Amino acid sequence: MEAYAPKNILITGAAGFIACHVANRLIRNYPDYKIVVLDKLDYCSNLKNLFPSKSSPNFKFVKGDIASADLVNYLLITENIDTIMHFAAQTHVDNSFGNSFEFTKNNIYGTHVLLEACKVTGQIRRFIHVSTDEVYGETDEDAVVGNHEASQLLPTNPYSATKAGAEMLVMAYGRSYGLPVITTRGNNVYGPNQFPEKLIPKFILLAMRGKPLPIHGDGCNVRSYLYCEDVAEAFEVILHRGEVGHVYNIGTKKERRVIDVAKDICNLFNMDPDKSIQFVENRPFNDQRYFLDDQKLKNLGWSERTSWEEGLKKTMEWYINNPDWWGDVSGALLPHPRMLMMPGGIERHFDDAEKCDSGKSEFKDKSNQTGTGAPASKSNNSLQKPPYKFLIYGRTGWIGGLLGKMCDKQGIPYEYGKGRLEDRSKLLADILAVKPTHVFNAAGVTGRPNVDWCESHKTETIRTNVSGTLNLADVCREHGLLMMNFATGCIFEYDAAHPEGSGIGFKEEDKPNFAGSFYSKTKAMVEELLKEYDNVCTLRVRMPISSDLNNPRNFITKISRYNKVVNIPNSMTILDELLPISIEMAKRNLRGIWNFTNPGVVSHNEILEMYKKYIDPGFKWANFTIEEQAKVIVAARSNNEMDASKLKKEFPELLPIKESLIKYVFEPNRKTPAV
Repeated sequence: MEAYAPKNILITGAAGFIACHVANRLIRNYPDYKIVVLDKLDYCSNLKNLFPSKSSPNFKFVKGDIASADLVNYLLITENIDTIMHFAAQTHVDNSFGNSFEFTKNNIYGTHVLLEACKVTGQIRRFIHVSTDEVYGETDEDAVVGNHEASQLLPTNPYSATKAGAEMLVMAYGRSYGLPVITTRGNNVYGPNQFPEKLIPKFILLAMRGKPLPIHGDGCNVRSYLYCEDVAEAFEVILHRGEVGHVYNIGTKKERRVIDVAKDICNLFNMDPDKSIQFVENRPFNDQRYFLDDQKLKNLGWSERTSWEEGLKKTMEWYINNPDWWGDVSGALLPHPRMLMMPGGIERHFDDAEKCDSGKSEFKDKSNQTGTGAPASKSNNSLQKPPYKFLIYGRTGWIGGLLGKMCDKQGIPYEYGKGRLEDRSKLLADILAVKPTHVFNAAGVTGRPNVDWCESHKTETIRTNVSGTLNLADVCREHGLLMMNFATGCIFEYDAAHPEGSGIGFKEEDKPNFAGSFYSKTKAMVEELLKEYDNVCTLRVRMPISSDLNNPRNFITKISRYNKVVNIPNSMTILDELLPISIEMAKRNLRGIWNFTNPGVVSHNEILEMYKKYIDPGFKWANFTIEEQAKVIVAARSNNEMDASKLKKEFPELLPIKESLIKYVFEPNRKTPAV
């Protein structure tokens, strides 16, 4: 395909971050192209970003809003524009929750104005629309293939929804009016000139000021980062070689968790991550991962050039040398910023901003100020070895995954075991490689999708739940390691000595009396055998519940989706409260058997009443008896109350089950007005 050669390019939003690097690159590399920049100078724009192009004869700046149809039409005609590269947009997700209409106005209506102007003038040969990877929505954590350009768009926040809406308009104008459109969807971009509401410049500026780095949630959200100059080159390639009507992902397969980004920045500034990283409340609907398939762009000849280490170092050096580039950004450095989205926020740094429309105005450059936030010199004292390191089995399981996130939150080093429990040699290899202080066993067969599976897969159930667990306990004992073993309380059922509603719960020393399912049989068997190992702490979990109401393993999620439920009181485990306690128990080297539930009981109907009160006022359900339930399940289910007084004595702050449900589950997820 013959390379496209533009003449007069309009770049919207080029006083902002990504577009300024694209504009400066094109102005520098193609003196025969005339570049017209249109920017309204919003809070995250800065004329100084275009400083490298200020004296170039092929550059012109116009202050204005893409939502002004008269201005856009005037520019297209008077500047004889044949190419548009449309970057202008509101992009900060946090802001989109607080001022979503502004995002609709900028991202959808503004794009519509541009498209209509292109249709009316009839002179545009390329319209490159810049979108985001977030339009695809969240990528599965275990996906090995990224979203490709034909993947379904499933945006999850107001920002990405407006970008997806803008894409639909672009596609429609391409099909209905033959507009020569190209769309790009990119991963996160970082580098010099970025407004510090975004993660990397925010962390760098906070580190320069000696302040803690706030991480939303547990920091395990995964993102892919591209250096700004690599992205500018990608747009240069798409401009000249991109095919009309196509979409191009601009991405990288090199992913990083947010907490790892924070740790890398701490290392650059010689800061102790354990003391410098601060975990804060998560932002709404913080997608876990965005992962792109970028092969289509690579086929055009583009490839990522800048390594993470090199790009991060360049970025840090730029902010150190330009500490006042953005003026007062204290509002952006908050853990959850809400910037006032009013135009002209940075224009106050220029007395003659409007003169830039000639392309010859003087830029008042303040970039030569001396930086005061250089990294501290390294101390001769080596970092002290962390007191704990955990080896966790059950990486793909619910509890195992949550344990890793909590270790991240507490700054505890950990690794997941690679060996299967029944393979002793692999367990030995794990321990020798990791050198843990404690081992957590959250692996086991619970059934797929429930314990009925175990009835027809008894060999597999024994192999993991009995043989594998004993194998791990034995290997740990040989190496002097405490094993925290997540077990189950589904080995008891109400009986004459522990009648339903009596408040008399089963204690740790009571013998199991429920054998209604093969799963429960194996768990009771291995618990009895583990008593021979004095290096094991057994935690009896029951009907686990977490604040993640989208998780299909969550007991609340399960019963809220059943057509009918039995209504019977049970002891249950609120993971948000009790999993941190399990880590503390490991630190205290506690051993033996523990009923790992919140004190008291709660019935199915009581939980669903709370669900109705806090989540969905229109929610309805029906009950059926245990006898009726037995007709639709293979194995019987355990119902019991467990005595949590031993755990309560060790941890007096432990909440009763109903209070814990409200504090950790329903209040954080409340969708109804508080009375």
